[in-house]
Amino acid sequence: MTTQADERIAAGKATMRAMRLERPRPAGERPLTLTEIPRPEPGPGEVLIKVRTCGVCHTDLHIVEGELAPHRSPVVPGHEIVGEVVGFGEDDAPIALGTRVGVLWLWRACGTCRFCLRGDENLCENALFTGYDVDGGFAEYTVAPADFVYPLPEMDDLAVAPLLCAGIIGYRCLRLTGVVGAEAAGGAVRGAHAAPVRRLGLYGFGAAAHIAVQVAVHAGWEVFVFTRGAEHRALARELGAVWAGETADAPGGDAGLKLDAAIVFAPAGELALDALRALDRGGTVALGGIHSSPIPPIDYPLIYHERVLRSVANSTREDARELLAMTAETPIVTDVRVFELEQANDALLELKERRIRGAAVLRID
Repeated sequence: MTTQADERIAAGKATMRAMRLERPRPAGERPLTLTEIPRPEPGPGEVLIKVRTCGVCHTDLHIVEGELAPHRSPVVPGHEIVGEVVGFGEDDAPIALGTRVGVLWLWRACGTCRFCLRGDENLCENALFTGYDVDGGFAEYTVAPADFVYPLPEMDDLAVAPLLCAGIIGYRCLRLTGVVGAEAAGGAVRGAHAAPVRRLGLYGFGAAAHIAVQVAVHAGWEVFVFTRGAEHRALARELGAVWAGETADAPGGDAGLKLDAAIVFAPAGELALDALRALDRGGTVALGGIHSSPIPPIDYPLIYHERVLRSVANSTREDARELLAMTAETPIVTDVRVFELEQANDALLELKERRIRGAAVLRID
């Protein structure tokens, strides 16, 4: 299907370098090709962005390897984009030239479907996603609707990129499990008695979790991390986790210790059951991935006593604004490994093989 955006790109005269996916293949086969393609032209209400950096997300890996059904082919992946506004469509000037902005996974929501109208634009029936439905940030330029780009905090271009998906989806998981936001307020006091220390479990420890642990610790929660990698366990403790162990361990190694909330970031369905086993009554397990292996059958006692198992889908613009504003009072450190644009295949393979300690980021400009 040819879109108006495709037609604008085909008509353009300027070109740019991009790492493009022609068809899904395993990361080990180096599926992205460095190519020269027409530079995109912004349409009405859109801005042209010169890309400085772009994070490499697990969602990119799922797209590249075909675990998510292709929406556009060929496509330029990448949706944790940091760049500078260098143009705009027609006579529009919605954002000043030179403004430093971020572009996220949600490229556009329709604003008119029943989900958008009730404030759930992350569930929009007509949503378009960056690096999936439209070309993304593994390139020198990209375009985005002006209403869906974000001013960025005073952080280095490389450091801020992982916040733009890993950080924001982690923040949404924290909000929906009651760790931060309005949902967290009710847990502060129970009658005349101060609430006990609350415990959060993080299953899998990559780009999203290494940001989420810092936000949760700042909110006063004890964080327990479950991950196979010794280097990841070490990073978790450096960032404030009170304990880090193997995925099948009991929290803190104590079978009697229970979690008040848990987030599963790793795309392994069996971890949902591990998290439920560690969860206290009334707690919530959030599944933070866009893709997962099948979840095994769940025995009813695992969800009895009002335990909740829920997925977390995409994010809203409000999620993004809240997290980016939070950086002013919550010092968030991102552990970044830098790759050049033409090394995008290397970054994806390192990510797949769990050799990235925190987050992988492409340096474009």
